Amino acid sequence: QVQLVESGGGSVQAGGSLRLSCAASSYPTGGSCMAWFRQAPGRERERVAGLDVYRRAGYADSVKGRFTISIDNGKNNLYLQMDSLKPEDTAMYYCAATPRLSCSGAFPYRFENTAWGQGTQVTVSS
Repeated sequence: QVQLVESGGGSVQAGGSLRLSCAASSYPTGGSCMAWFRQAPGRERERVAGLDVYRRAGYADSVKGRFTISIDNGKNNLYLQMDSLKPEDTAMYYCAATPRLSCSGAFPYRFENTAWGQGTQVTVSS
């Protein structure tokens, strides 16, 4: 069972930066896509950035050019570097690990086998 623990959230002013980390106990066997999602109050969870089984990155249009996803396989850590933050980036951010058969590119399309972290809060003030 994959366990994920996020860290690095906090409060920043607009234009600032944060780096989120996700420590994984392991990766799903046979390959996986790894992704960051976020959920703001009153809104559905949405994809932010992901890595496909070959570790190619994909991004939501709203964060392209501002966020960068990366992975350190040696440490089983996933990262999200967030620059030029905007108030609309305020949300709880979640790390997700999904077996490859449930992945479409950099993001899962089925979630029944997705492992989730507990989330880390990001608040951006104007």
